[in-house]
Amino acid sequence: MLTPRAMLRGSAATAMVVTALTGLGAGTAHAAGWPPLQPGARLYSGTGGSGAVTAVDLDDFGTCHTLAAPARSVQVASGSASVVLYSGAGCSGATPWATGSLAQFNLPWPVLSYRVVPA
Repeated sequence: MLTPRAMLRGSAATAMVVTALTGLGAGTAHAAGWPPLQPGARLYSGTGGSGAVTAVDLDDFGTCHTLAAPARSVQVASGSASVVLYSGAGCSGATPWATGSLAQFNLPWPVLSYRVVPA
């Protein structure tokens, strides 16, 4: 038979799991407009993964790439690479933005260049 203390801990754990799953469901609904997440990295000219797509070569570490048009959103699914984004051409700008190896978000400002780095 469970003690009141064990039942309370079990109830708290159940509540935490339900809260986490509810949060995941809300996140999925929020990201419904995005293209499906797939291996690799992509930059989009519009927010929410819309507009023209630029495929990022995740094996080209360290090379600076300047975009023909600004990117407004990004998706990255890689276990070994991250993308550093810059507001200026030639990997310049005041504050670079790093994605991490698993990312899907709108950028805080338009970016004009990027560099692939190890995650």
